[in-house]
Amino acid sequence: MDINMGKIYAVWLREVKRFTNSKSRIVGSLAMPLLFLVALGGGIGSLIPGFNYQAFILPGIIGMTLLFNSIFSGVSIIWDRELGYLKELLAAPTSRTTIVIGKALGGATTSVLQGLIILILGILFGLASPSIAGFLLAIIVMVLFSTFVVSIGIIFASVITEIETFQLLVNLLMFPLFFLSNALFPLDKMPDWLKALSNANPVSYGIDALRTLINGAGSMPFALDIAVLAVILAVALLFAGFLFNRTSI
Repeated sequence: MDINMGKIYAVWLREVKRFTNSKSRIVGSLAMPLLFLVALGGGIGSLIPGFNYQAFILPGIIGMTLLFNSIFSGVSIIWDRELGYLKELLAAPTSRTTIVIGKALGGATTSVLQGLIILILGILFGLASPSIAGFLLAIIVMVLFSTFVVSIGIIFASVITEIETFQLLVNLLMFPLFFLSNALFPLDKMPDWLKALSNANPVSYGIDALRTLINGAGSMPFALDIAVLAVILAVALLFAGFLFNRTSI
């Protein structure tokens, strides 16, 4: 497998610069998570006396930020295909695996930056008080989770050539994954059928790991969360590389 770290860095840097150069994209991508945290968290929290619902859903909102921003990183492949840049990229003396890794890490970096903003705001608003070790481990969990989701986006973009179709299918996948996870509701309060779906949902493990590190309220063993994240990341990244190697220009 031909993997060049210098070329991975070049692809990664392009993805990061594309994001940081668009200030409106940065602001817009944070609007929905903050609305969920303030409006949904405050509204439902007022109905549950003695329970800080906003603090509970903070890890879920961070997971939401990572989930939706990471998956849409895959759309850059479709844009590159339409603009002709993908043809130039594939003609360069580098392996497609290198391109996949660079794009996955680039998309994960931009998503983690946004997730960190939500986490820092949560800390400033008194919704979380993680230890320094917990904060640093939370960043690692965000990287694992985001890279997994970006890989899913690359999988879709490798077989879909139209942006409209990509957005439609991604929304059909992402919204059920988010709402059928443990992002908004405690696992032990769910009905059995929803608990079973949540346990089978890979998103739940990323959010549960963040919840353990941020406010110590995780419902599953942290080691299990990390093991599941590592396995699904490896599978998604390998599958993304397999399909991207067969993508057409």
